[in-house]
Amino acid sequence: MIVIGCISGTSMDGIDVSAGEFTGAGTDELTLRPMVSTTVPWSESLRERLLAVLPPAPCTAEEVCRLDVLAGEEIAAVVRQVIDHHAPDARLVVSHGQTVHHWVEDSVARGGLQLGQPAAIVEATGLPVVSDVRSRDIAAGGQGAPLAGTLDSLLLRDAADGRARAALNLGGIANVSVVGPGGEVAFDTGPASCLIDAVVQQLSGGAQACDVDGERAARGSVITPLLDHLLADPYYALPAPKSTGRERFHRAYVDDALRLVGPIADDDLIATLTELTAVTVAAALRPYAVAQVFGSGGGMRNPTLTRRLAHHLAPATLHTIDELGLPSDGKEAYLMALIGYLTWHGIPGVVPGLTGARAARVLGRISPGDTPLRLPEPCRPPRSLHVETPRSATF
Repeated sequence: MIVIGCISGTSMDGIDVSAGEFTGAGTDELTLRPMVSTTVPWSESLRERLLAVLPPAPCTAEEVCRLDVLAGEEIAAVVRQVIDHHAPDARLVVSHGQTVHHWVEDSVARGGLQLGQPAAIVEATGLPVVSDVRSRDIAAGGQGAPLAGTLDSLLLRDAADGRARAALNLGGIANVSVVGPGGEVAFDTGPASCLIDAVVQQLSGGAQACDVDGERAARGSVITPLLDHLLADPYYALPAPKSTGRERFHRAYVDDALRLVGPIADDDLIATLTELTAVTVAAALRPYAVAQVFGSGGGMRNPTLTRRLAHHLAPATLHTIDELGLPSDGKEAYLMALIGYLTWHGIPGVVPGLTGARAARVLGRISPGDTPLRLPEPCRPPRSLHVETPRSATF
């Protein structure tokens, strides 16, 4: 079954889309044959409006309505291109949309809002669409994030040496999935690139979206008083599973810290925020004694961050998820495709306890396509995922 998955992460870099063929439903091992992965930037005006509604900024119901439709239309156009050029036999689309709020109250996830109207995708493709993939897990007592543990656990579960291993995604927020003899858990560790990006964008007047190649962090020095203040955030002491987002870690969060610590040089600020990510990821993984960490996401393209991360993770070693056969740049979109494939076959989208839910649940809601909706009989959950050698395909 060929499934197209799409998502825009917390960095809001653009719409990540992957198409892949899944087989093996009802068996112990699923197989994924990657077909194409790409990222298409949001239109500049829409990205600016999406960023503008993020907390703590106020917004109106009218603006949320407009953005939901406009985001859905842009996602639909990208999916249509993928179908036309690479996946004419696709049978299902899975769209996560763009998260604009993740509601956590007293460490309990209460809800989340993703924009990107699925009806627009159905209209553009004629295919059924799985959307709203987080809400059922939250309703069952889970954090609803990170859902990456669904994919990571299947990839990491069959470690031959029996030692704990972890998958790490460095997007706007950093999340980890740990698989080992003691069980499986997935959680957000804190900021990855969101604070760095916000500061770079402000300092450059919008000319730069990120610290390209970690150059500014490499020129700067870590300011210990600021780092210590940031590390005192109570989020880091919360037990896993837990989740967070840009509603907590944003530019004003940094400004508040600077008012207490005092002004520092621009590159020193970026170096300190980079160190914050490395230190908090490593600290979050230390209790699990992982032997290997397999990274993905835009942060893995920042050599200053990965160098500091490798230093703090030692003796655990840092690798890329590509070493397990999965294209790093397409991982989150393939995750969405996997969740949709599981949902289509009536298979829960999270392992029990992975995100803190009372029980594993089938995720998402299905918008029917142009043909009658006929779902197969529910299947038993798989144990592992095999990824075939991907073909290189872009557009």
